Amino acid sequence: MPEPTKKDENETETAPPPPEQKTPQEDGTGKGKDEDDTSVSTPPADGMSKPAERKDSVWSLGEGGPEEAEKRDDSQRSTLFVEKPQSGTVSVGGNITFIAKVEAKDLLRKPNVKWFKGKWMDLASKAGKHLQLKESFERHTKIHTFEMHIIQAKLNYAGNYRCEVSYKDKFDSCSFDLEVTESSQAAPSIDIRSAFKRSGEGQEDAGELDFSGLLKRREVKQQEEEPEIDVWELLKNANPSEYEKIAFQYGITDLRGMLKRLKRMRREVKKSAAFAKGLDPAYQVDKGGKVRFMVELADPTVELKWYKNGQEIRPSAKYIFEHKGNQRILFINNCSMTDDARYYVTAGDEKCSTELFVRDPPILVTKGLEDTSTYVGERVELSCEVSEDDANVKWFRNGVELPDDPRSRYRIKVEGKKHTLIIEEAAKNDNATYSVMTTGGQSEAKLSVELRPLKISLALQDQTVRLGQEIHLKCEISENVEGKWYKNGQLIEASDRVKLYHKGRIHRFVIASSAVDDEGEYMFVPDAYNINIPCKVHIVDPPKLHLDGLGEGNTVTVVAGSKLRLEIPITGEPTPKVMWSRGDKMITDSGRIRAETYSDSSCLVIDTAEREDSGPFRITLKNEAGQDSALINIKVVDVPDPPQAPNVTEVGEDWCIMTWEPPANDGGSPILGYFIERKKKQSSRWMRLNFELCKETTFEPKKMIEGVAYEVRVFAVNAIGISKPSMPSKSFVPLAVTSPPTLLAVDGVTDTSVTMKWRPPDHIGAAGLDGYVVEYCFEGTDKWIVANPELTDKTKFTINGLPTGSKILVRVKAVNAAGESEPRYHPQPILVKEVIEPPKIRLPRHLKQTYTRRVGETVNLVIPFQGKPRAKVSWLKNGSPIDKNEINIRSTENDTIIFIRKAERGHSGEYNMKVEVENLEDKATIDIQIVDRPGPPEVVTIEDVWGDNVNLSWKPPKDDGNAAITGYTIQKADKKSMEWFTVIEHYHRTSATINELIIGNEYYFRVFAENMCGLSEDATMTKESALIAKDGKVYKYPIYEDFDFTEGPLFTQPLINTYAVAGYNATLNCSVRGNPKPKITWFKNKVIIMNDPRYRMFSNQGVCTLEIRKPSPYDGGTYSCRAVNALGEAEVDCKLEVKGGLSLFRLLMDGVPPHILDSYMREVQADKTERK
Repeated sequence: MPEPTKKDENETETAPPPPEQKTPQEDGTGKGKDEDDTSVSTPPADGMSKPAERKDSVWSLGEGGPEEAEKRDDSQRSTLFVEKPQSGTVSVGGNITFIAKVEAKDLLRKPNVKWFKGKWMDLASKAGKHLQLKESFERHTKIHTFEMHIIQAKLNYAGNYRCEVSYKDKFDSCSFDLEVTESSQAAPSIDIRSAFKRSGEGQEDAGELDFSGLLKRREVKQQEEEPEIDVWELLKNANPSEYEKIAFQYGITDLRGMLKRLKRMRREVKKSAAFAKGLDPAYQVDKGGKVRFMVELADPTVELKWYKNGQEIRPSAKYIFEHKGNQRILFINNCSMTDDARYYVTAGDEKCSTELFVRDPPILVTKGLEDTSTYVGERVELSCEVSEDDANVKWFRNGVELPDDPRSRYRIKVEGKKHTLIIEEAAKNDNATYSVMTTGGQSEAKLSVELRPLKISLALQDQTVRLGQEIHLKCEISENVEGKWYKNGQLIEASDRVKLYHKGRIHRFVIASSAVDDEGEYMFVPDAYNINIPCKVHIVDPPKLHLDGLGEGNTVTVVAGSKLRLEIPITGEPTPKVMWSRGDKMITDSGRIRAETYSDSSCLVIDTAEREDSGPFRITLKNEAGQDSALINIKVVDVPDPPQAPNVTEVGEDWCIMTWEPPANDGGSPILGYFIERKKKQSSRWMRLNFELCKETTFEPKKMIEGVAYEVRVFAVNAIGISKPSMPSKSFVPLAVTSPPTLLAVDGVTDTSVTMKWRPPDHIGAAGLDGYVVEYCFEGTDKWIVANPELTDKTKFTINGLPTGSKILVRVKAVNAAGESEPRYHPQPILVKEVIEPPKIRLPRHLKQTYTRRVGETVNLVIPFQGKPRAKVSWLKNGSPIDKNEINIRSTENDTIIFIRKAERGHSGEYNMKVEVENLEDKATIDIQIVDRPGPPEVVTIEDVWGDNVNLSWKPPKDDGNAAITGYTIQKADKKSMEWFTVIEHYHRTSATINELIIGNEYYFRVFAENMCGLSEDATMTKESALIAKDGKVYKYPIYEDFDFTEGPLFTQPLINTYAVAGYNATLNCSVRGNPKPKITWFKNKVIIMNDPRYRMFSNQGVCTLEIRKPSPYDGGTYSCRAVNALGEAEVDCKLEVKGGLSLFRLLMDGVPPHILDSYMREVQADKTERK
């Protein structure tokens, strides 16, 4: 079995390259080992390296670089070559041979040798006319000789080549260069998409792309053509912003899956505690071959487990485990495409992983396509044979792949190794170069399709078609070709009206219903032939009147006095002659009634229509194809006559009911309804009452003013218009009875009488209120008896002469000029029997406290009470009877009133009220306080004088005015002017200090007393004056300089490093002070932020805010805030990191400009470099 090719260094240790080896930077394929790891969602920008890459070439598309052999462990770096291929030069068209020799002295079997071009293309699949690989063995010297012959070299054969030899765990590699002089045509491009296939069916990574097919080069006409594009290297070395461009250019359909596998292969170089030597990043093996995975443990006692796509591998005939010292080896026999997967091995808590790619053998074209010539319409078959049965073969037409679709005109037939492209009916546009491509080669051939000579079997015939009938044109030609129809030189397209049919050699043109515009010259022109088949079509049509727009019975109605212009559409070919008549009289083209004729219509014109113009008119059409005629009835209508004067049959508070008779003449059109108007009798302004027609001859006007005289009138309406108004009705006045009386209640009951009381009606109206009617009936009867034969204008009435112990029902009606109102009923029967009610004084709330009034004010107190019958009221003042000459007291059955016209202080005191009913009584006490202004304080004394201050004291007044002293008012007066000025008001103490008096002046002071009634009328003045003496010292006030508030900008709260979530608004805040107010400017990565809708900047009271709307990862970076004024500037900054969000690939798909993503990635890399 051939051993797999190892693709890169192990993950745990990196051996330095030997001195003679080229570094990856020299050959342009490697990356620095110190570069950072960046996820696929945020790949590095241009010029940034891939994650955890070593000094050697990164594994690309399943192949290793020429330096891999020198990076193996010492146990694997055995030298097998005794002679290595040397670089050479050849001219275009020349031949060159490269030779490699391997010593077989220590080998039990032949070593495995592979030839490569570049990094990934295995030349074994390209052997053919221009490339031959040979090998031989010399038994005496035990030397294996391997030769690569390049025949008839081309310019694109130049490049770097590599020869690899492996035997079990031994490996050696040698690279050499080929230089081809002179220019040559570029090699044809390959279909890189055909090399992609899905792998890992049913496994964890099922559906990912397998790129191992790119390791083989397709055979193009059995000639070796090298691929010019290393897509894997392009993706590894390209700027992430160019991923989509590369995928589109080279046909990569699953870019996400490819990047996912690329990400898996990127590993950070780190020292492993469990593995002395780990797995290589990737391996490749041919289908059916055997692969060997080996790791070396630091501790051989650690338990080791192998996994494939997350599933543990168990020993079997396919999976074989070996232990050699610290080495643990896994062999996979008979590899198939399902073994193409991700493998990893675990030792304790550590894991080491790799990728395995399985390659299919190439499929060769054993028999190529042949050039073919045929005629249009013939069946064409293009056949080839390949090296395997039912192989995957792709067909192309002029380089464009043909779809394998049942609906396609191209049919592909597969019979074992034979593949056939079938075209049932060849067409002229089938002329092309057809090619077939397999994974190991391709073949092409030219198909030439020619036209046969064309003959007209059946020509088109001239036709005369009646309007509306079918037009059917038919011709037959000798060949089954498409064609085009023309009318008067204009191309005709098929539509819902025009149907074009083609069946075999017959072509038909059909219009189901002909029109006048369809007349003309028609012509059929076969495609690809310079032949036309003409004919003429003539359309005829008898005359016809189109009366669809007229009413029932062809009746036309016109309003009297207006002009009638009746237009009748006409048709006919040729244009018919038109005649109008009324009875036996022909209508000419002049006069009040005249006829006007046009090419497609005829008009009957009547100027100023009259009722006499009503009647039938006849129109007749004639032409050579026939004639047509019709009767048209003209009806002249007018507005109706006015109705008779309406009658008002009933009047209410603000409404009335009116009726009227329809008009004698409806004007020739049915009456549709009526409009009603009203006005005040003394006014000339009529008002419309209804805006929708009244269908009846009865109407109820509303919303009139009660007591005002009105008149109404009516208009009749028909389809023509509104009649003149009717004569006004007789005047009428809306009046209404009042509403029922309110609050009907029993006021008193004796053994023979009942006293009722009530309140006036809520609504009286314009008719006023004449009085009330009181009625009663005995319980158990329905006979109501009027208690007052004459109306009473009082709201209280006593019903006398009632039998004791009886029960009566009472009701009251209000009466005015409009009549009696609805009655108001007492809700319950009333028992005629006097009832004793205990006395109860209902003292108002404000009299439960001391009742205070000023001297001279009026005292008027109303105290209600209850008690029946004949309650007795008595009053006492301070326990003594009240002098009725000073205090007036008036009592009624329900209340008592104490009245003092002009209160004096002597009226103050405690008033006792008693209400007695037979042996029952109730008492209440009222405190009345009559207050006045207080007297002046008794004595005002100057207690002390010092500096500009005077201390005063006084005694409260003897007379406080029957109220508490609430304060004092102190005034001062200069002895010279004796003008008084208030110093202190509402002062509560009896001593005070007067400050800030003028030195050298002499003052008098006086004091007023104050209570709730105001200041005392007089004031008490000091008997002596107070002199404010001068001192010898002069006080010098200190001088204070103005404070300078200006200062340069200073950030009192700096910006803080912030993390933001992608898609959610983020804010940056800081605070600054400065005078004058500084100007604020925001920067991102030292670039000013201006006119960017994604940012909003605020500044309020020194707090500066930057809002970033829905940030994405590329919004991360260093943000700065700069404050500048005339005294200087200050700046603070912070870092913003945006977590989560969309991948870079998704951002590209959403249209984020590449230059923004590139700028963002450069910022990310710069930040990581600074952190290191």
